[in-house]
Amino acid sequence: MKTRAALEERNGQIVFFDGVCNLCNGTVAWLIARDKKKILRFAHLQSERGRALPLSGDARHPEGKDSSIIFYQNGSLYEKSTAVLKILSALGFPWNLAVVCFVFPIFLRDFVYEWIAKNRYLWFGRTDSCSIPSPQVADRFLD
Repeated sequence: MKTRAALEERNGQIVFFDGVCNLCNGTVAWLIARDKKKILRFAHLQSERGRALPLSGDARHPEGKDSSIIFYQNGSLYEKSTAVLKILSALGFPWNLAVVCFVFPIFLRDFVYEWIAKNRYLWFGRTDSCSIPSPQVADRFLD
């Protein structure tokens, strides 16, 4: 599978998330409820498409330690806090106002992101297998 072709086949903006993380699954549900134009698509990081992503070493950690959300947009992959801000920006008003957080240095934004990511299983729990989308939103999921 060619990664670029697999990403662009739906010609959209794709949110890759940790499918066994309760915080991540809750975040995806929150995004779906606010994505009125249905521009975002979703895929588990554990899926074939997610495993094919060219990610950094931390994102490849078997527990998904630091990269609970990856965002693909316009041919680019975004990780950590930048992914979160880009996703919010894609939702439009008022969520796109979060772009003001780009004024903070990336090391500071990623420090907060990594702290939450490293503790997400402890604080929010995890499931034994990836979540299955409901029939109402199944068309938004790539895998």
